[in-house]
Amino acid sequence: MEKVLMKGNEALAEAAIRSGCRFYSGYPITPQTEILEYMSWRMPEVGGTFVQTESELAGINMLYGGTAAGIRAMTSSSGPGFALLQEGISYLCAADLPAVLVNVMRIGNGLGDIAQGQGDYWALTRGGGNGDYRTIVLAPNSVQEGMNLVALAFELSEKYLHPVIIGSDAAIGQMMEEVELPEMHEHDIDAYEWSVKGTRAGDAHKVVSNVCFYGHKDYEDYLWNKYKTIEENEQRWESYMTEDAEVVCVAFGISSRICKEAVRVARARGVLLGLIRPITLWPFPVKAFRQLGAGVKSLLCVEMNILGQMVEDVKAAVEYRLPVESFRTFFDVPDSEDIAERAAAIISAGEGRK
Repeated sequence: MEKVLMKGNEALAEAAIRSGCRFYSGYPITPQTEILEYMSWRMPEVGGTFVQTESELAGINMLYGGTAAGIRAMTSSSGPGFALLQEGISYLCAADLPAVLVNVMRIGNGLGDIAQGQGDYWALTRGGGNGDYRTIVLAPNSVQEGMNLVALAFELSEKYLHPVIIGSDAAIGQMMEEVELPEMHEHDIDAYEWSVKGTRAGDAHKVVSNVCFYGHKDYEDYLWNKYKTIEENEQRWESYMTEDAEVVCVAFGISSRICKEAVRVARARGVLLGLIRPITLWPFPVKAFRQLGAGVKSLLCVEMNILGQMVEDVKAAVEYRLPVESFRTFFDVPDSEDIAERAAAIISAGEGRK
């Protein structure tokens, strides 16, 4: 494969092109604007359609129309722009439509700021729109993995007829790393029977509805089983030096890279630290925690947000049998030295209570 140096956001865009995405609609907002800028010239080169919309609301609704026609479609946003996509995401879920969305997270609620953050964990994993839905959420921790997960996102979206979100952040989106470019893939817009197509006079019309439970046989069972199947089959994670760990960090995205360094720093000092990195934020990888050894004394969630948004998922994953502590930063990425020291303090405190 060809190797090139690429910025994280641009690599996501190129990965979408190479996955057969031929429709992009979106609105510029820092720190994800490079995705839109890259698509603006690259999409026409492959015969696709690029639309810079007048707002994020227009972008998500154009996406809805594009994917209903069977094309591979994507949009991207960040911060308050991602908040504006929530109603459209709910509509995509209700209509059983595949699509890929990218959220390059930034800090703060309201307008926030453009630095890296992980404060959208709840919005990504719980959903901000109305009704009963979850979205599959993939969280890369490198530029290469971001490219790889885009291809997976399109595959999963079509497998389950469901939107998939890439949960990136400003640090990964703006950094440059060497990547291997995947092969080009062409997608047939007429590949699926469910897609809306032109019809002759007198032929039955195909309808995509976002009020799909009307007339749907056993809709409650259908929707319940859909999400249970995703939960059972699509958990993804990375475990690092957890076999003998006494404390296990849990971190995703850019925070997980710092945690991996913290594991090495801690172990050089005799502190048995490990790491579980969720790659799917939903479904949350509870299976990873079932594999932990008996020596684990505590878990440490490392996140770039103030409230510790992933903590409750970790507590549930260990069935509340182990203490779960929170290591939080806001304006800066975590520091590996600080994480290693916190792990050592947790172990010392536990020994002091014996």
